Amino acid sequence: MSYELTGKLVAKYDIVQRTETFKTREFVIEKSDEINGKTITNFVKFQCVQDKTTIIDRINIGDEVKVYFNIKGTKWEKNGNTNYITNLDAWRLEQILKQGTQSSGVDSEYMEPLDTFSSTSPDAVDDLPF
Repeated sequence: MSYELTGKLVAKYDIVQRTETFKTREFVIEKSDEINGKTITNFVKFQCVQDKTTIIDRINIGDEVKVYFNIKGTKWEKNGNTNYITNLDAWRLEQILKQGTQSSGVDSEYMEPLDTFSSTSPDAVDDLPF
């Protein structure tokens, strides 16, 4: 099951190579909600693993984002003690633009609009067959 959360990026950390074949990266989102006239602020730490560790690269501290994530739980036993660990594994980010629109997922390839190019530009070439 997949979840999503929208908030402001307040921290991002370096990639950590856990083993020779496994790496992680963490980041924190600030999420504020108004409940009964009071603002409640939560700080939610996510992790990215393996090839997803770079999805946060193009996001700046202070940017509004939508995080898509899964909840993962693990049981860990050592020296007769049992511990349970819960991770929020982020697998996609979307930057929320100031105009109220969203960009395509920043973890996928996309083309930036060319604001300076128009058909009246001297650089325009009409090579269409129709």
